[in-house]
Amino acid sequence: MPTFDFKQLDVFSSVPLKGNPLAVVLGADSLTDQQMADFAKWTNLSETTFLLTPRDPRADYRVRIFTTLQELPFAGHPTLGSCYAWLQAGGVPKGEQIIQECEIGLVRIRRQGDELAFIAPPLLRAGEVEASLLERVRLGLGLAPGAILRSQWVDNGAGWLAVMLADRQTVLDLRPDYAQLLGLAVGVIAPCDTGDAQFEVRAFVAGDGAPEDPATGSLNAGVAQWLLSEGLAPDRYVVSQGTAMGRAGRIRVERQGDEIWVGGAVTVCIDGRLQL
Repeated sequence: MPTFDFKQLDVFSSVPLKGNPLAVVLGADSLTDQQMADFAKWTNLSETTFLLTPRDPRADYRVRIFTTLQELPFAGHPTLGSCYAWLQAGGVPKGEQIIQECEIGLVRIRRQGDELAFIAPPLLRAGEVEASLLERVRLGLGLAPGAILRSQWVDNGAGWLAVMLADRQTVLDLRPDYAQLLGLAVGVIAPCDTGDAQFEVRAFVAGDGAPEDPATGSLNAGVAQWLLSEGLAPDRYVVSQGTAMGRAGRIRVERQGDEIWVGGAVTVCIDGRLQL
C-alpha cells in the first residue's frame, strides 16, 4: 500500500489548537481525484490539501484543495499551511517569494519573520448582494431587519459573500439556521477593538463537514479588497476569528501599493506517514 508524508497544521495561530486545522498530503501525484476527495471527507476538516509537481515552470509546487464536499480553486488557510508544509519538507523556492500553483492560477507567498502571507487573488465576483438573497442570509443568521449595514460579494474562488454588522458582540452571538443558508458561504464582519484586532469575523459554510470555519484566509482576502476599496479599514489591520468556537485566530492584512497581503502564523501539530 503506497505511503505518503503527512502533516496536520494549525493556521493563523502560533498556539496549537487555537487556529484552523489543515491536513496536507505531500508527494500526492499518484493519487486519483476520488482518493483525494475520499480522504478529505475522512479527515472531516474544512480543507485538506495535496501537494503535487507543478505544471507551470514558474511555480514551486502545485496544490489541490478539497473540502468535505468539493474541490476549491483557491482557499487562504490551505495556501499558507500547504506552503509551510512544503518548506518544512525541504522545499526551496526558485526566487525570493514562493509561487504556488492552484486551480485559480499562480499565487505569490512571502515569508515575513516567522509568518507567511499570500497576495490576495482577484475577485471572481464583486458588488452588492441582491436583495432577495440578502433577506435569506438575514433570516438564516437570525438577525433583525436593518441589522445588516453593508453587504458585498467577495468571491475569489470559494463563493464568499460578506455582510457587515454594527458590533463585535452581535457577531459573536450569532446562532445560524444552517438550513436557511444551505449552499452559501457567508462571512460576517464587524469593527471592534480587542487590543490586538480591529475586526471580528465569522465564516459559515452550510452543509460542509465543518459548517463554521475558525480562521479563513480566502474570506478575509476578499473582505480586505472590499473594505480597503471603500475606505472602511486602514492599510494595515488584524482580524480576530474563531472566538465563538473557543479559538483565537489572528489574520494580518496589509496593503502595499496595489497589493493586499494576508498572513499569519502556522504551527505543525502532527507529522507522520499516511497509507492510502
